[in-house]
This record gives sequence, C-alpha cells and structure tokens, in this order.
Amino acid sequence: MNGPPRLLVLWCPDWPVVAAGAAGGTPPLTPAAVFSANRVVACSAEARRNGVGRGMRRRDAQSRCPGLVVHQHDPDRDARLFEPVAAAVEAQAVGVEVVRPGIVAVPVTGAAGYFGGEEALAELLIDEVEANAGVECQVGIADGLFAAILAARRAALVAPGQAAQFLAPLSIAELNQPGDDRGELVDTLRRLGLRTLGAFAALAERDVAGRFSRDAVTAHRLARGLAERPPLRRALPPDLTVTETFDDPLRRIDEAAFVAKTLGERFFAGLANHGLACTRLAIVAVTEAGEERVRVWRCAEPLTARATADRVRWQCEGWLTTRDRPTAGIVRLRLDPEEVVGGQALQLQLQLGSMGRDADAAERAGRALVRIQGLLGPDAVFTPLLDGGRGPAERVRLVPWGEPRRPVVEDRPWPGRLPAPSPARVPPRPPAALVLDAVGDAVRCTDRGELSYPPATVAVDGRPPRRVLGSAGPWMVHPSLPAKRGARPKARVQVVLEGEDDDLAVLLEVTVGVDPQWTVEGIYD
Repeated sequence: MNGPPRLLVLWCPDWPVVAAGAAGGTPPLTPAAVFSANRVVACSAEARRNGVGRGMRRRDAQSRCPGLVVHQHDPDRDARLFEPVAAAVEAQAVGVEVVRPGIVAVPVTGAAGYFGGEEALAELLIDEVEANAGVECQVGIADGLFAAILAARRAALVAPGQAAQFLAPLSIAELNQPGDDRGELVDTLRRLGLRTLGAFAALAERDVAGRFSRDAVTAHRLARGLAERPPLRRALPPDLTVTETFDDPLRRIDEAAFVAKTLGERFFAGLANHGLACTRLAIVAVTEAGEERVRVWRCAEPLTARATADRVRWQCEGWLTTRDRPTAGIVRLRLDPEEVVGGQALQLQLQLGSMGRDADAAERAGRALVRIQGLLGPDAVFTPLLDGGRGPAERVRLVPWGEPRRPVVEDRPWPGRLPAPSPARVPPRPPAALVLDAVGDAVRCTDRGELSYPPATVAVDGRPPRRVLGSAGPWMVHPSLPAKRGARPKARVQVVLEGEDDDLAVLLEVTVGVDPQWTVEGIYD
C-alpha cells in the first residue's frame, strides 16, 4: 500500500491574531488575543509571555495581561487576508492547497527537484512570503498532511518514511488541531494512560475500532503516520463539477456571498446523489478579461454544503479585495472535486464518544440528516443545544447540522435562573394570560418582588379561566446587561391549574411594577 504523499506545509503562526491586527491597525508586538464565545481561540506570542493561553476565559486573560487587545473571531476576515500569502506561495510552486487560513500545503516532489532540494524550496518560500505578503512563517516537510503540519510548527524537515518516528514522542493533545474537535477523545486517551501519539499508535486498529468512534480510527491512522483515510479507488462520475456563468460580472462581496450559497448547495447535492463527499476542492474563477484564478482547499473532514459555500465566499472575497485583484468582474465560477471519499466517511455523530451500536445508529442518523440537508439546503436541518441563560426559551439554541455544537454564552451563575425541573414545552410565541385574584382583580407584582394577592384563576389565550390549585414564586428576573432602554424587571410564577381530566402546571411571567401583562413561558408535562 502506498504511503501518504510528501508535503511541504507553510504555517503562519497565530494567523487569526495577525489578520485581526492587520485589519484593526494593531502594532505587531502588542499583546493581543482573538475570542470566540468569550474564550481565547488564538493569542500572540507577547500575550502568551504574559500568561494568556488558548481556551482561557476573557476575564482571566485580561487579569493576567491588563493591556491585552481584544479581537472577535472572524473566519471571513482570516480567509480574505490570507489570500496574498497563498498567492505568494503559488507564484513559486504548483498545486498549492489551502488547508485553512494560516496553513498552505504544497507537493514536494516536483518543486524540490526544480529548486535544488527540499531545504532550498523551504528557504525560498519563506523569503517569498515575507517579501510579497509581509508575513513571517515557518515551513515543515513530512509524509502526510498531519505530520507535515506538526513539522511546520517545529520548523522541521522529516526524512522520507520517518513520519511515524517523528510523531511518536509528541503529546496526544496534538490530535486536537483547530477544527478537528477531538478534545473529548484526547481526554479519554489521557485517562487511559496514553500520553503520546506513539502510545496511541501502538494499539491495534481493530481494538480502536471496537472501542471508540469512527473519528478515533481516523485519529489512530494519523498517529501512525498514515493517510487520514484510504484512497477511494473508483472512477469519478463526470457530472460532479459545478459551473455557473454570470451575465452580469461579480464585482461586489455581497454578490459573491449570494452566489457561493447556491453553488455550495448544488455541489453538495450532486456528490450526495452519488454517495460521495469531497475532501479536496478546487475553486476556479474566470474574469470578463479572461484572467483565471485557481485555488485548492484541502479539508480535514468532508465538506458540507455550508462549508463549501464558505470556501467559495472566502475565495471570492480574497480575489476581489487584494492588491492584485482582477481587472474585471468574475463571469464564471467552477467547483472541481479533486479528492472524494465514500459517504460513509462523513464524521457525523449525534454525540461525541458514542460507541458500538450507538455509534452506528448515530452515524446512520447523521447521513440521513446530511441527505436532507443536501435536498433542502444547509439551513433546513437543526439540532438543539442547551446554552446559558435564565429562562427556558433563552437556554435552547438551534444549531444548523454540521456546525460546531459549542455554547456561545459563557456559563455563569445566572442569578434568577429557573430552578429544575425545566418546562417540557416552551411556546415559540408566549401566549397571553389573565391572572386574577379571589375577588376578580388583576394580580400585580411589586418592585419588591411580591404579588399583590395570591392568584385564584388563570385564563390562557382567551380560553375559559381555570382555578389555581397551588402556586410558587415569584422569582425576580432582571434584564441582562447591556439592558435596552426602558427594560423592566420581570417575575416568574409557577401555578398548577385545575383541569377536567388532569391538572396542568404552567410557568407564568409578568412585568414588574406596571400594568400586569402575564404570559405563559412554559408548560410542565
């Protein structure tokens, strides 16, 4: 069996910080960090010297480095500003593949022979990127993309056939590269006493497949210095390429974004119809003046419709906004799948860490959801995620299938959070309720969080009133900061209503200190 291809990887350290600093005009030596969901996703070397690290909360990072410059995570900005780096590499070597903004890969064989060896090629590309893009970078060479990326982080040239030996002493945490989301797998392996890639690679593949999820089998192959997945030895159908021609040339970013979404959906649906998924995508743009721009994207996981659209949009933005942008608008876009895998290679699971029959069921469900997504579009399939917040409606967030399932709200005490158990049903539009006391007056809640009188009857959405058998509360809920002008505190009350067949428990909400406006926030089953 042939081994993985020998690749040169050019890595721009801390690229999200470099791109954010370039966009915001931050001096290069200023301590800075990029945050997503209030956690550090990347930080500069100066910030690391002050104790800032990946995954750290914003408050902790700023306490360790008071002068820290804060940037928000923006993948579009990172990809757009990386285009000059990719173009500089492409000027000297063919077959450039953008792994992700900050990392490009180049086949070594042809270029190294032309420029007089691998070391000469590495030095040439470093000088070229610094001269034409003004960016510092490191280069690594090894067999296979995973080993080459780790070699680039260490500025190492790994001899042919020595990838496994190079990887063996490295930490098992290297499996959790940005975008791979293998944090839970790494934690599990550490608890099992597997601290290095070599210790993990020493396990038999059948044991890994029987104990862990499919993604762990992929990680095991990487730890052994093998290709991420075996090659798919089958003739590709001729109709997988998607081409779009425009009567009115694309000159603006918003036009490119609209076109990217449509092309991504068509491309993904065509692959899904043949039971395939793309792991290496070539995007070709032709301008009205006959100029042609080509860029290849290599992907760690098979592309979804949304991920395809993102890469098309990023590439168009880069072409239309860089210094060497084309002299005319784009009149034709073509998507070519340069590498595909079987649909079963999609790493889609409803839960991380699923094993055995649960993993198989999750995988089948994942393929079904991807199929529906291919038919109806990337925004047609959602999964719920429990997030931070005080009320039941605030805590449930719908995440498009294929997107990272990570909470976006910082987990904190949330004063006023509803105690367990939570309502089983949360109306998308809370219906109005009329809450009366024993003499028929509307029940109010004072600024001190006290009800004017105990509730006696509740009428929901104009229906006949029902007698209150019991109640609890009120619990005050203050507006989240920053609060909107005129926002008032609210209070929640749990009540049990008498019913003909069965009693009903509901969660009510009312605005404090004004005319009572009650709504039903949730229903307990």
